[in-house]
Amino acid sequence: MNLNISKIEKKINVKFKNSNLLIKSLTHKSFDSVNNYEKLEFLGDRVLGLILSKRLLEIYPNEKEGSLDKKLASLVNKKKCMEIGKSIDLDKFILISNNSNRKIIIENKIIADSCESLIGAIFLDQGLNVVEKFILKIWNNDLKASIITFIDSKTQLQEYSLKRFKNFPIYKLIENSGPRHKPFFKVSVKLKNSKIFIGNGTSKKEAEQDAAKILLKNLNK
Repeated sequence: MNLNISKIEKKINVKFKNSNLLIKSLTHKSFDSVNNYEKLEFLGDRVLGLILSKRLLEIYPNEKEGSLDKKLASLVNKKKCMEIGKSIDLDKFILISNNSNRKIIIENKIIADSCESLIGAIFLDQGLNVVEKFILKIWNNDLKASIITFIDSKTQLQEYSLKRFKNFPIYKLIENSGPRHKPFFKVSVKLKNSKIFIGNGTSKKEAEQDAAKILLKNLNK
């Protein structure tokens, strides 16, 4: 499978000096176990956090650190990166192994990871100024909406548990299965003296969020 480099560059409005970096940022480890996006994802995650942290400080100079941290978390989590990735059609370009010769539906986690790796690739190829413009443009609507602080389920449950019981919720990984391109995680969570609640997801974090959401619903939170 060959990538249409010019089509991707037009979509993201960035012209790469080194097209190999762009290809690598969209290559899943199932397609190439050596030259894949994992390290670029690691870098992109940090670059994204830096750029959006700086922007939030500019938009909300009088906000407290805790509020800014929650706003940032809602902007850089895997779900948001997946949504951003889909908005620029990354799922149409990701290179992934297809031994069955059937149409592959790209998992949300892979789209999110590719979004971060693309950011890492743009940073390496174009520098900080270009990647900052790219991030601020495609996160523009979400930054505008950040005036409302979103608190994810896991954070809500942690705050409730600390206030009520003076300890953290207890999470346990029950199951980790499925192929590389379609992983499945099952996680349990409980509070002091509570029942155990089970959550599922395509990543451990996603499963923990799902479990926390179910427990909170049981508490009517």
